[in-house]
Amino acid sequence: MDEGQDRPQRCAAGRTVLRQLIALTGTFVAPMLDPLRDGLPGDVLVVEDDPIIALDFEDTILRLGVKSVRTAGNVARALQFIDERAPDFALLDIGLVRENSFAVAERLEALGIPFTFVSGYDGGAALTDAFAQKPRLPKPCTTDALEAALKRAVAGGAAR
Repeated sequence: MDEGQDRPQRCAAGRTVLRQLIALTGTFVAPMLDPLRDGLPGDVLVVEDDPIIALDFEDTILRLGVKSVRTAGNVARALQFIDERAPDFALLDIGLVRENSFAVAERLEALGIPFTFVSGYDGGAALTDAFAQKPRLPKPCTTDALEAALKRAVAGGAAR
């Protein structure tokens, strides 16, 4: 078997060892190893007011291999989640019921946490000048596009 064919088995074995190490050592080592987990963030916050869309995002993100996904349907709950435990990445629906997610984006920005906006509306007209250059995904988006946004976050390219 050549090196290229052996690589998936070695990667799987390496992930297994990392998961065992994380389980044994808890939170001290886990944050240092999280970016190694398939290049995905360990904890994602989804801010989405439509429960069906929120569940779809959560399911898709978990299937991609992210360890933890929390969903918030409004700004107050999202800010509470951030205060309780800052996520590694956030996915923010721009237009929530009777509010927008800019307050959440401001908090994430202040903490240096990468995020991507999602919207079912065309263009960036709904974004303020402060966020005009931030990453955006259409709603609905493909699994590949969502995975790319998650990986950019780990690589440091989503909101920094």
